[in-house]
Amino acid sequence: MTDSVTHDPTPGLSDHPTRGASDDRVADVIVIGGGTGGYSTALRAAALGLKVVLAERDKVGGTCLHRGCIPSKAMLHAAELVDGIAEARERWGVKASVDSIDWQALVATRDDIVSRNHKGVEGHLSHANVEVLRGGARLTGPRSVHVEGHGTVVARRGIVLATGSRPRMLPGLAADGHRVVTSDDALFAPGLPRSVLVLGGGAIGVEYASFHRSMGAEVTLVEAADRLVPLEDADVSRHLTRGLKKRGIDVQCGARFLDAAVLGDGVRASMRTSRGEIRAVEAERLLVAVGRTPVTDGLGLAAAGLAPDERGFVAPADWSRLETAVPGIHVVGDLLPPPSLGLAHASFAEGLLVAETLAGVASAPVDYAAVPRVTYSSPQTASVGLTEADARNRGHDVVVNTMPLTAVAKGMVHGQGGVVKVVAQRAGQVLGVHLVGPNVSEMIAESQLIVGWDAEPADVARHIHAHPTLSEAVGETFLTLAGRGLHQS
Repeated sequence: MTDSVTHDPTPGLSDHPTRGASDDRVADVIVIGGGTGGYSTALRAAALGLKVVLAERDKVGGTCLHRGCIPSKAMLHAAELVDGIAEARERWGVKASVDSIDWQALVATRDDIVSRNHKGVEGHLSHANVEVLRGGARLTGPRSVHVEGHGTVVARRGIVLATGSRPRMLPGLAADGHRVVTSDDALFAPGLPRSVLVLGGGAIGVEYASFHRSMGAEVTLVEAADRLVPLEDADVSRHLTRGLKKRGIDVQCGARFLDAAVLGDGVRASMRTSRGEIRAVEAERLLVAVGRTPVTDGLGLAAAGLAPDERGFVAPADWSRLETAVPGIHVVGDLLPPPSLGLAHASFAEGLLVAETLAGVASAPVDYAAVPRVTYSSPQTASVGLTEADARNRGHDVVVNTMPLTAVAKGMVHGQGGVVKVVAQRAGQVLGVHLVGPNVSEMIAESQLIVGWDAEPADVARHIHAHPTLSEAVGETFLTLAGRGLHQS
């Protein structure tokens, strides 16, 4: 664990910067961008007694709330209900069926959830006395920001860049929101397609492939790497791929997209398969989920003495404070390069760190190795820490134990398969935990603590897991690594 250190919030800078025109407003902290990283920074800074201005050109909540995490998981929950009806009929003898999908009713429920969350964020900001300025913002210097319609704001302590990211497109493809869609607008396209081609086998692409399959679409999922979710452990990829194929999804890994043309009633695309064959795929909709790119256009980085790197990220000079080479300018969220993960829950932690740094409060750096990663497909994946390959590549003497979820009674009840995999140093700490199966997104918090607190298998083995639960498989895996296993040889 990293010790917390109290920092001077503004090294080398006066707490009273030279003001510009007399009508310039002054704040302690200016946050550009109201997504998860931006509004968490603003709320925490305000709670610590700082005067905060937050500039947002769209709606507070950002991509996560309005186009990403929340609406997509709402729809994935609906997909789980559809899958549950099929399981009830086919496995449990419950004579139920899905007559049809009322798309407008699904959309209304999704939008209500988003709207209530949006009002909640606005309410929190208002209650905290964060001044929200609606309009595009650009840096005009190392301590000043111009907000459209509001003039210039000067920062006493610092500026926080939290402008997020947008979907990356492939050359030759243009999204139209109907036949060719990005992950930002896939759920807002009209109706449910009968078939969909998903380009990109990372977490976002896998989730959308899973959703559309649950809703009855024929799905082809194409990934250029040799396996799905390529940043995850290889065993996670293998079990996930097996589960998706079992559901009837056509998974094509090691395949290269070549081109696509919009037809009258769909899209025709061609790809080179892993065997080198040229294959054409026709679908009503083409969904591009090949990653995201940071948003820095119009941000005025040069005016503050900053520039994005070759990938578009704004890299911090000091990761312990997420502070750029320009003192007082900090970065959170999708603008950060790796090891930041581009995850909403990581940006919350980044926002807390930066706000506390600017307030002069002790704050530990973000431990990116202990940030959980989840794919909300069916089956789900959840992991934290190092993969087995990464651990070995870093020179660790590794021991590994795996256990199928069906080895415990609750796993048999679910009947969906899955696995627990633990990677640990020999006679040492746990390096990574990797899960595949039903509801494993709700099981990863325990493993986050295990990895984040440098626990050893014996430390975990002495704790008792409730019976019958899926989490028993996690407990049994650690019992075996500690030499106390009951159900594994």
